[in-house]
Formats: sequence, C-alpha cells, structure tokens
Amino acid sequence: MFEGFGQTECSGVATVNVPGRNKIGTIGFTLPGSQTRISKDGEIQLRGPHVFKGYWGDPKKTADTMTADGWLKTGDVGRVDNEGFFTITGRIKDIIITAGGKNITPAEIESALKFSPYVSDAVIIGDRRKYLTALVMIDQENVENFAQEKQIPFSDFASLCAAPEVVELIQKQVDKANKEFARVEQIKDFRLINILLTAEDEELTPTMKLKRGFVESKHKHLIDAMYGS
Repeated sequence: MFEGFGQTECSGVATVNVPGRNKIGTIGFTLPGSQTRISKDGEIQLRGPHVFKGYWGDPKKTADTMTADGWLKTGDVGRVDNEGFFTITGRIKDIIITAGGKNITPAEIESALKFSPYVSDAVIIGDRRKYLTALVMIDQENVENFAQEKQIPFSDFASLCAAPEVVELIQKQVDKANKEFARVEQIKDFRLINILLTAEDEELTPTMKLKRGFVESKHKHLIDAMYGS
C-alpha cells in the first residue's frame, strides 16, 4: 500500500509514493508537472495545470481558497524533508497559538497519546493560554480490563474514570507522549471525559472522533479547572 495525497480541487492526486521510491508515514513526493510548497504558516499549497479554476458561481469561496499568486490552499499543515517527501501534521484551522505566541499543531500530540491502548481519543487545549492541557476519552474495554486485573472497584463508566488508579494510568500515558515533544508542546494537565459516548452523541463524528470545537464548549468546566479559572 502506497500513500498519496490530493483533493477534488487539484483533480485528484498531487503527491504520491511509488514502488522504489516510498517513505512510510509520508504522502510522497510531488508529481511531475505540478508544484508544491509550504507557506510561512506551514500550510501545504499546490500550483499547476491540475489545480482547478475555481468554484462554480462562488467567487468569494474561490478567493478564500487561492492565494494572491495563484496557489491552492489545501488547509493541511505539513513539512517536507530534504528528499522531497511531504508529511501532513494537521489542519491549519486547528493550529493552537499559545499565550507566548508559539504555533502548535495539536494533531501530532493527540496522535502520540492515541498510540496508547488505554486512550481512545484526545483533544489538546491551549489556544491563547500559557500551557497545553488535554481532554481524554479512555478506551472503555482496555481500561475496564486493567481495572479488573488490578481489582479496582467501579460501578459504572463515571466511577471507572474517577478511580485514582485509572487517573494514574492515563498520567503515565501522558508522560510517555510528552517525551516526544519540546517543553512548550508538552501536556501539563488533563481531565477524563467521564461520559460514555456513542455515535449518536454530538461530541463525536460518525467515525467516533471527538469534535474539537464542540468538546471545548461542552466541557468548558473541565478546561477551566485545569487553568484555575
């Protein structure tokens, strides 16, 4: 399986890995005849004959999607290595700018947390704040198995999340993830979402991922507690 990258506005694929030239974890190199660049704010942008002319009957949306010098703004944040392979690190709309002016891509930190079998999903908080925190959704099955093996009493999902041993377990996962990042990118505090969510809940997308904006609004009391306000 070879990863590639593209969108409708660039007629399909823009970068790709191929047999003999493949770097796992990247979206590959730019296809011949097209151009790819990283903007000052880290966005992957495209230009070439494969890029569309604009949205039918919607000049405003077209103007918002294209740069003044004719590059397509993909909305994806990424980087390129010295061999020309591109990597996507997140969405530009999700970039966190801390109180100290540091730009942070939360998706990378969230992905590091989700490598843990005990973490189902996580949302990093920190926009215009002094440090980063996280709202964490535990993996019910794995954490329940952990609790049963350790003979930790719980009666429901909320009491499972409240168990000191479970909080300590997730703290260890946070500490492990923090080792991969610079100090300013490390999670200083976290809270567990102690409501068992299903696909019908507004907090989750159809693929069972937390909706960043909705979660931040609904669980504001947890966020305020982590920042002492």
